[in-house]
Amino acid sequence: MLRKRAAFRRAFAGFDPSRVARFSARDRARLLADAGIIRNRAKVDAVIRNARTVLELSKTHGSFARWLDAHHPLSREQWRRLFAETFVFTGGEIVGEFLISLGYLPGAHRPNCPVQREVARREPPWMRAARPSGRARPRERSAAGAPHR
Repeated sequence: MLRKRAAFRRAFAGFDPSRVARFSARDRARLLADAGIIRNRAKVDAVIRNARTVLELSKTHGSFARWLDAHHPLSREQWRRLFAETFVFTGGEIVGEFLISLGYLPGAHRPNCPVQREVARREPPWMRAARPSGRARPRERSAAGAPHR
């Protein structure tokens, strides 16, 4: 998968949900003919449908990041169930890795990893939820509305 990352980025319009959500039958046929990506009809359809879902969640919550924030904190299993109810073709492994990469679940670094100090400085959501006071400080957001990670 990682070797195909550039081909996926190109095929799926830089992973821009607003562009992918507008993919037509012609785009779908193009994707299914693209040897640079995994050409599974169900997965291609899922990417397009999930892009539309992300846009809907952005409309109802102000951004996809705010939708995530509205459900935080959840356990790994609760997140898996929420994604299974909300999106298509999302399994527990991909949901877990996605949420770890965004900081909603711990596990990207061991406590003794040198990078863990930088992670702690940025106070990812899972770390803020574990505070004894129970109060999380508000996060800075980028111009696009996504939390800085």
